[in-house]
Amino acid sequence: MLHWPVAFIEYLSNCVASECSRLGSTNVGLKKMPSSWLMYIFLYVLVCDGVVAQVENRVVFLFNTFQNVNVNENETVQAVVSRIPPEVAFITLQFHTQHSNATLSYTRMPGLGLSLTAVDSGLLSPLIPGQTKLSWFLLAPDGDSVAGTGVILPYTSSDPVPGACNLEFDLDIDPNVYLHYNIFETTIRFAPANIGYSRGSNPPACDTEVGENTRWRLRYDIYQYFLPESDLSEQSLITSIQSVANVQTMREHGKRLMTLSSNDKTEVVFSSIPGQGVIYSVIVGDPVLNTSSSYIPVHTYACSFSSTLDGCDTLGKISTRIFFTIAGLAGLFVCFCGHRFFKCELFCMGFGFAAFLFFVLITRTTKLDYDIRLTLTAVIGVVGGVILVMSWWRFGSVMSCVVVVGLMLGFLISSIVFFTPVGDIQVFRSNVVFWVTFSCIVVGVPLFFVRWPREGNITTCGVAGAYAVVLAVNAYIYTSLSYITLNILKRFLNDNFSKAFTDVPFQDIDFIMITVWVVLGVSGIVLQLYRERTRPFFPPSPYLMWLQERERRKTNVLDPSHHTSSLPSRLLARARQLTGRRETAGECTPLLL
Repeated sequence: MLHWPVAFIEYLSNCVASECSRLGSTNVGLKKMPSSWLMYIFLYVLVCDGVVAQVENRVVFLFNTFQNVNVNENETVQAVVSRIPPEVAFITLQFHTQHSNATLSYTRMPGLGLSLTAVDSGLLSPLIPGQTKLSWFLLAPDGDSVAGTGVILPYTSSDPVPGACNLEFDLDIDPNVYLHYNIFETTIRFAPANIGYSRGSNPPACDTEVGENTRWRLRYDIYQYFLPESDLSEQSLITSIQSVANVQTMREHGKRLMTLSSNDKTEVVFSSIPGQGVIYSVIVGDPVLNTSSSYIPVHTYACSFSSTLDGCDTLGKISTRIFFTIAGLAGLFVCFCGHRFFKCELFCMGFGFAAFLFFVLITRTTKLDYDIRLTLTAVIGVVGGVILVMSWWRFGSVMSCVVVVGLMLGFLISSIVFFTPVGDIQVFRSNVVFWVTFSCIVVGVPLFFVRWPREGNITTCGVAGAYAVVLAVNAYIYTSLSYITLNILKRFLNDNFSKAFTDVPFQDIDFIMITVWVVLGVSGIVLQLYRERTRPFFPPSPYLMWLQERERRKTNVLDPSHHTSSLPSRLLARARQLTGRRETAGECTPLLL
């Protein structure tokens, strides 16, 4: 379709070049230009503008109205907003995709300091007096088409200017929030803002003064918004972005986590939740003028959509599902029958105790593959369970075994305490304070149940066994309750995790799983207490019973078992009977009565 305009442009350019060569110079004033040359130039510009209009798409935005935009490969889309009211001092454009990078640029050709490439990108443009129209450019940087949603937000001269005091990032005024994540933590950073100013005036200095009339009076509210659990669809993200894009909607739907002053570092760390979509936003407020502006919201799933291993679509590993399915079945058994089958309970508790400690140790000291670490953890867990059972079988010390079981209950209770908002209190950012408090709760629980060991053991069976069922369900359906213990595990494995906010979403599935946990735990505890009310507190040690039985047989001559030969002697005699040849007795005479 574009062959004939391009050919015509080439023809016009040749005509202009021939006229230039005929005059002998290209630096000719308009007065000396012949009318034919002026006509060629006019046609050349007119046609070129028409060709560009065909190649380059234009998308017209309205204020506060989202526009879905598709950027094809090797295509530039011009975003245009017009009829800007005179009271608007600056405008932000934000563009969001689910996982593909898009480039926003002030110019048609992106350049350093003039463009930004990201999944959640935005630009801020101050306006000059009399300006009523503004445009930006959208491109697909990775060679593939990009689809996303964008919105333009206007602000007045009294509103703070997000990122106007930027000294760290490439853009001169950078309203973006930069996000980085790993398996443990998610970090957001942003540039400081400046107080608002009117069109055409010079922006206030950022760091020359520290007073109430400078940017140091500004406050930064950090907001968080959770997407629906287990929903990785693009439509869910777009709907959520549209519901929290500006100041008002984020305050209505989001959760304010903290407020930073201008003296604080513009960096916040959160706990990562792989597979859970989260939107973070920063709202800068001016307490003097009672105005506020929004930075560009940014989202993350704490996982990769492009990775074939450990990607968002492959979070549920088969090995993890097998491991926790078996653990859930064992937990269900312990919840209702643990105290009756004491050896099985000790094995399960010893398994969990040893497996947790070994997984922390091997993860901190080696870089083995996850499946290998999980296999070794299961092996060491079996060894730990056998050791705990054998220690009770050999020595018969019920109290020492119950203390180990009580530590499991203390660990769960302490983890639950720090899973609540208590864990985000500033004083627990210190590792020393956290671990001392955590350890005191863990040790205090078994000490509390020393007076009632049977009740403490049954309570541990009900609570820990029911939680194992919750972890088994989490292997198939995401639930935030798994982070009760996972947050503690992350703190064991990552020295910097103390800086992270451990807030997680609570949605319908979580309330259902809390109900399941409570019902299973209470039912198991009540059933076992009722069933064991007339039985001995704990079963006796098999080894000690064997020693007592052997001593009794030695001293009690009236016991028929006293005259029974030992087991090895009986086995040897039986073997001789089977292998020896029977001798003939010769003549057999019947016995007389």
